[in-house]
Amino acid sequence: MSNTVVVIGAGPYGLSTAAHLKARGLHVRVFGSPMASWAENMPAGMLLKSPPSASVLSAPSPGFTLDDYARQAGEVRLGGHDQVPVEMFVRYGRWFAGELVPEVEDVRVLAVDRQPDGFRLKLASGEEVRAAAVVAAGGMDGFAYVPEPLAGLVPQGLVSHSSHHPDLGKFADRDVVVVGAGQSAQESAALLHEAGARVQLLARTEKLVFGAGPTPPPHWQPDTPLGRSWGLYAVVHQAAAYRFLPASTRLHLVRRVLGPFGSWWLKPRLDGVVPVRLGRHITGARREDDRVVMTSRDGQGRVDTLETDHVLAATGYRVRLDTLDYLSPELRAQLTRTGGFPRLDPGLQSSVPGLYFTGIQAAATFGPLLRFTCGTRFAAPRLAAAVAQRHTVA
Repeated sequence: MSNTVVVIGAGPYGLSTAAHLKARGLHVRVFGSPMASWAENMPAGMLLKSPPSASVLSAPSPGFTLDDYARQAGEVRLGGHDQVPVEMFVRYGRWFAGELVPEVEDVRVLAVDRQPDGFRLKLASGEEVRAAAVVAAGGMDGFAYVPEPLAGLVPQGLVSHSSHHPDLGKFADRDVVVVGAGQSAQESAALLHEAGARVQLLARTEKLVFGAGPTPPPHWQPDTPLGRSWGLYAVVHQAAAYRFLPASTRLHLVRRVLGPFGSWWLKPRLDGVVPVRLGRHITGARREDDRVVMTSRDGQGRVDTLETDHVLAATGYRVRLDTLDYLSPELRAQLTRTGGFPRLDPGLQSSVPGLYFTGIQAAATFGPLLRFTCGTRFAAPRLAAAVAQRHTVA
């Protein structure tokens, strides 16, 4: 039996998990391209919602925070409530990989099958790998959600998800409607406007919500990496207990906590700058020539028609295990689920022994913390400890 542990994905959760597994003496192979999704799917000029202290990967020893990277690389050191540019975060993640997980293999995993003594993986390189355990850490890949009325125009290039554009400058001088009300929608609208697009923001909510800006002490609510409140304190510090809540409550909180709203620093970039259409529910969309004609309805049933060159769906992500097509159909069929998420044990192991999930895929078990990079501090050491306890190292 192989003693190899395979990590699929080289984003913040994959790299953090691999670093902790290696620190425990396990033989680890990591497949993916370090920080590829952040570099290729996030728009240039984007600023992270999380402050610098929360924009960190988890390492098994001190010295590998964003601030440590900035100091060593000679970059401007950020603190407090400074905004973190996505480009800096990508450089930090790749530095982390180079320091702690330099053996990442930029190879795609095509298939994972369960075997009597573990797992067999087929790689795009043609190699077959045997593994005692597999960690699925692919981040948001495959989970981008586009509302059904718009989905039919995606193949025609008239509708796209916000995660598919590293450069919004290509929409300069074009009409674009951004759909959504959260951070991604608000920031995409701001970036599109600043890139020269004629942009409008359309959302179901009756008003745009912005987070509270920095406030001087004293504070009556505790500060956390996700914000200042007692509710967020519980999300961050009681993630292990989250799994004991009723399934319906867990799913509701995963979808609603910290969303939809935008960071406080987005408000001046949107208010009075970008036209907004609020309280609108999209009812249909069709192609006319090379443009989109979209219909929407308000709370009183009034229908509105809007014509545009492109619709950008900043409508978030929905975990659906069936989109993980590298897992064999037989393997997916064995997974016990909570909603579209895998049901996990305290060590992030699924109902298939030896198959682990982390990041957003673990959020229905451990809460909204796992939607954010700072959740690596909770998930990576816990998962590594569970794998080390279960699997023998030769």
